[in-house]
Amino acid sequence: MFNKLKEYILPDIKIIKRLMSRPGQIKKRILFIIAGITYSVFSVHAQNKRPDTIPSLNLDQCIAYGLENQPSVLQSTIGITIAKKSNFIALSTWLPQVNAGADYYHYFQLPTGFSTNAEGAPVPIRTGIYNSVNPEITVSENLFSPGLLYAASSAHLIVQQARQANDSSKISLVANLSTAFYNLLNTLEQINVLKEDTAEFAKNQRDAYHQYIGGIVDKTDYEEASITLNNAKAQLKQAIENVVPEYATLKQQMGFPPEKQFNVNFDTAQMVREIVIDTTQQLQYKNRIEYQLLETQRGLQEQSINYYRFQFLPTLSAFYTYDYEYESNVPSSLFSQAYPYSYIGASLTIPLFTGFGRIENVQKAKLQGQILELSEINLKSIIYEQYTTATANYKSNIYNMAEQRQNVAMAKDVYGIVSVQYKQGIVPYLNVITAEDNLTSSEINYLNSLFQVLLSKVELEKATGTIPVSH
Repeated sequence: MFNKLKEYILPDIKIIKRLMSRPGQIKKRILFIIAGITYSVFSVHAQNKRPDTIPSLNLDQCIAYGLENQPSVLQSTIGITIAKKSNFIALSTWLPQVNAGADYYHYFQLPTGFSTNAEGAPVPIRTGIYNSVNPEITVSENLFSPGLLYAASSAHLIVQQARQANDSSKISLVANLSTAFYNLLNTLEQINVLKEDTAEFAKNQRDAYHQYIGGIVDKTDYEEASITLNNAKAQLKQAIENVVPEYATLKQQMGFPPEKQFNVNFDTAQMVREIVIDTTQQLQYKNRIEYQLLETQRGLQEQSINYYRFQFLPTLSAFYTYDYEYESNVPSSLFSQAYPYSYIGASLTIPLFTGFGRIENVQKAKLQGQILELSEINLKSIIYEQYTTATANYKSNIYNMAEQRQNVAMAKDVYGIVSVQYKQGIVPYLNVITAEDNLTSSEINYLNSLFQVLLSKVELEKATGTIPVSH
């Protein structure tokens, strides 16, 4: 199949040379068409600007600009940094935690204590100091906990998920931006063709009118020429109006400032060479970024199951406290004497019974894992449908391009024959107009077919997960 595609496509590189063999006006028109695609810089906003002040961008340059400036891509790039920061925050509790504080106490009445007299009877006495201040520094260290274990084991998956989301944004950008670029080029090329056609049809109408006034042809020839001219004007107007929103779409995909302008250009020969893709390659689900994201989600879900499963494990921490206590019955001499003390300790918490919450969380996490398994089955079905559809569209568009190429060659022959017959007085002038109109339509259809192949190639690359995310 790959070699067969080459048979379809390689002649299209040569068709430009063959079209150049047309004599007279047709050669001039083809020169205009090819120059418009291959060498011209397209823009509808450059009338009041110097050409050297407006950048000229091809598809790769537009994609490179979009990857650096499109807000959705930049947001997903920031998401990677956020994921790393979130991991650091979650794991930061594994580092020593140092806190400082102070307490102030003033007793209006001192607490009551008891002592015994000589007879052994309890005697109430007031104990304590009326004023006290306790500055304190506490250092704690988490030695082990299920939450910290989960944070450490899932950290790399969280970053991986953010990076895959970033790749997904880039892939969508490349696909959408390529589509917008090709749609704009197609419209701009139609404008080039329709401008030349309108000028030719206007000349044909004037010739038909003078022939009608001179009695050489009847009124219907002139009216037919007028109808053809009006249709060409309407098509040209529609194409020109479509350029503005299509430029806006391309700018939006690129993240390009709306108030600024740029031109687009493309090498047709290069475009033809790049439309070949091997349709015999096997579908690899793992190449799709959606599948990769789902696999990462399943990994995170496994970590979540393990977290709830191991919540029966104890939490162990160590701590050290240093107090610098000030006490006095007289507020004015409160800080005259300090009574420091310090201690070290450890804390062990063992969850013996949590109201079956741990077991229910494990079951809940397993059910969520089943949902992801079903999502994988559904995703594979969607990917396969997209792949088969994209492959079929690409093959049919390749075939259509080959047919349109043949139509151009036949329309060229018909126009040449009709032109000779008209000069010999065999056919009316209307036949020349019809042949020229057919030739123009076949040329536009052929150019449209080229862009349709490129668009279907983008869809096929997206379906197979082979769109490059860096340019």
